[in-house]
Amino acid sequence: MPTPERLNEIFADKLPGCLGIVVTSISKAEVRAEMEINQANIAPNGFLFAGSVVTLADTSCGNGCLANLPEGASGFTTIELKSNHLGTAREGTIACVTHPVHMGRTTQVWDAVVSHRQSGKTIALFRCTQMILYPQADLNQTVLL
Repeated sequence: MPTPERLNEIFADKLPGCLGIVVTSISKAEVRAEMEINQANIAPNGFLFAGSVVTLADTSCGNGCLANLPEGASGFTTIELKSNHLGTAREGTIACVTHPVHMGRTTQVWDAVVSHRQSGKTIALFRCTQMILYPQADLNQTVLL
């Protein structure tokens, strides 16, 4: 299972790292991550950019999927996501807690709650479906019936 330190290292020069997303804990049952609010994740109206919140939640759910890949899987990709934005913030830290809802062989469904750490206010509810990827079979050696 990947460690928070390893994931943060991998994401350092990717979108999560550019937005300041930090994975704080990961297990098969829960992922926690956070993001300091700064100018990189603020919209022109002065509030959190919705895409920043979605990126925090999607990153957390993806890390949960990564920690729970079935045997033989080579990876995953997000095939559906939905977010309900219930509030916003201008400063402080937003935190995300992610849990699995469905852990199938071909798909996983993850839920996340994003909240403002200082006030405890819920910022967004998020759900995504991950498609599990497997290496392609060698068709030259596969007998088709």
